[in-house]
Amino acid sequence: MSADDDRRVVRRAALRVGTLVAGASAVAIAVGVGILVAVLVAQARTEGGGRRGPGGAPVGDRFVVDLDDVLPWILGLGLVGVVVLGLVGWAAARWSVRPLDEALRRQRAFVSDASHELRTPLTALTSRIQIVQRRLHRGEPADDPLDQLRRDAQIMDDVLADMLLTAEGEVHTGTARVDDSVRAATAALGSLADDAGVHLRPARLTTATVAVPAVTVVRMCTALLDNAIGHTPAGSTVTVTADADERDVVIRVEDGGSGIRDDDLPRIFERFARGAESGRRRGFGLGLALVREATTRYGGSIEVERTSPAGTVFALRLPRAR
Repeated sequence: MSADDDRRVVRRAALRVGTLVAGASAVAIAVGVGILVAVLVAQARTEGGGRRGPGGAPVGDRFVVDLDDVLPWILGLGLVGVVVLGLVGWAAARWSVRPLDEALRRQRAFVSDASHELRTPLTALTSRIQIVQRRLHRGEPADDPLDQLRRDAQIMDDVLADMLLTAEGEVHTGTARVDDSVRAATAALGSLADDAGVHLRPARLTTATVAVPAVTVVRMCTALLDNAIGHTPAGSTVTVTADADERDVVIRVEDGGSGIRDDDLPRIFERFARGAESGRRRGFGLGLALVREATTRYGGSIEVERTSPAGTVFALRLPRAR
């Protein structure tokens, strides 16, 4: 959403609030005046008029109201009017700050999502830089890790661009070959897996194309692999497979962890949901939630297909490109 869009939203909110306050005030005043008139008429009594016509005969009657009778009504109506207008002002204030609340919510979500999404590439970059430093220190060639550094930097740039489009409410269209995306995610996390003593094994990978941008598929695969590495003990393997049918492609990531507890399963894809066992690296409970949000945005799904003390399998289902 651009700055002009934000200003239009604020102007519309101000117009709605002004209309609400003016209309509610007018109704409250009209009702109060009507009740007061009714009370005056009900409490009034007639007395002989003080004016005299020709010949000295009295003319007409006067309506008299005792102040003691109507004063409680006046005070009560005034108090009720103050309460009603206060409630109207409270409701108007809540209505007026709703766009601000939405903007703050989106800002907080973007900051937390960006922090999470960039954490893994930055960690991979740090590991890659350390490899380059060690090779240069030993006088060995560093062309391969430097090439990977360049690819990691490009991945970070693509991730930021995709997140900015998502934050603006746009759907980044495109297609991706599944095997290429899985291999890109595996390569990006290779150094992290090596540091953790975990072997990444892309096994059966279809060459089918999905109706999801490549950067988004890589992001989802990276999040699933990062989660699997964090919950797999050293010396174990994380396996990735991808199968296709006529409508969908299913990417499965299997780890060698201790499984997910039954009471954690219902909220495993919620934001900031973290189980009792969060793995060897500190997590913030965002990765799986972001995968679900991205998958849903493109008509796919994510589920825990199987979990046990021997490991967990996440199944990511994406629609095939037509």
